[in-house]
Amino acid sequence: MDVNDLKIAISNYASATTSVEEALSQGSDLDNRATDGWSARMVIHHLADSETSSYSRLRSLLAEKTIPTLVGYDEGNWAITPALGYQSFDIKNSLAVYKAVRASSLDVLNQITVADLAKEGLHSERGKYTLADWLRIYAKHPVDHAEQIVKAFKGLA
Repeated sequence: MDVNDLKIAISNYASATTSVEEALSQGSDLDNRATDGWSARMVIHHLADSETSSYSRLRSLLAEKTIPTLVGYDEGNWAITPALGYQSFDIKNSLAVYKAVRASSLDVLNQITVADLAKEGLHSERGKYTLADWLRIYAKHPVDHAEQIVKAFKGLA
């Protein structure tokens, strides 16, 4: 990846947040489920949790002197754990967390170099995991979930 590719990747990361807002504008029944079993409400709570994990991973990849361990989590189990409220909590706070954490990570991304993309960690589920992997995954993650939100509003697969 060269400097231009990095700028494009960061731009994609930045614009992905809008895709979630646009998806939410396409319906109102936050509890209608897509055939995959997730509702828009669940997706928003997941995005908040995922972004807070990504926030920590980004900083660990950049700052740790030794190869950091990046801990995965069972997102399906988080979604059905009552105390986490995926099926009941208002989305206001989770949406605010998602946006704020993502904006903060974008501040960091705007400071990285192409050389930083090679920094690596060890993901507990995926193995070797570089900052380039992180950027590729999290630039697309909200876009995929925006599509899931639209499908949930329509009750589609």
